[in-house]
Formats: sequence, C-alpha cells, structure tokens
Amino acid sequence: MSRLRLLSAAALLALAANAHATSLIVTTDAIVGALKATTDATSDATSSLRDNKIVRAARDDAASFVATDGAIRGVKLESAFAHIRQQAPQLQASDAQLAQAILAI
Repeated sequence: MSRLRLLSAAALLALAANAHATSLIVTTDAIVGALKATTDATSDATSSLRDNKIVRAARDDAASFVATDGAIRGVKLESAFAHIRQQAPQLQASDAQLAQAILAI
C-alpha cells in the first residue's frame, strides 16, 4: 500500500509540474503572439518593433531582467518598454511579459 501511495504522489506531482510548465508556456506564447501581432499591425514604413534598434539593443537587459526575476532593470530595457508601450498602447502586458517577448523576438 505504501508503494501505491508513493507512486500516486509521484504521478500527481508530475502532473502538477507539467500543468504549471504548460501554463507558463501558453502564457509566454500568448504574449509573444500578441506582441508579434501588435508589431505586425503597428509597423509602418520606418520599421517594426522586431527590427527596431531600441528593442534589439534591450535583449541583454531583458535577459538580465528575466534571469533575476525583475531585480535588474537596465536602462535599455526601460527605454524599450516605453517605446513598445508608446507604439502599442492597447497592449496590456507586464514588464516581465514584455521582457520575455523581447527575448523571443
């Protein structure tokens, strides 16, 4: 009986971990998709956010931001956040979601 409980607990833990990881992946995919759709919709003759120098320059800062769970906020990342929010004011994304999207672009 003890072995059955142990196996059941391990199975439940695996399912819970998988559900959490899946939810993070779905959330990240949704934000990246929304940002991509927004950049595609708001791009003009000059450039899209994907090709924007401000956003590309913020990749290292975005990596630091994500790796430290928001503790490190670089100047280039703050500039990219402001630029993205100016270009797509309808986008309701947190700083963490935007940083992850910048890394995914």
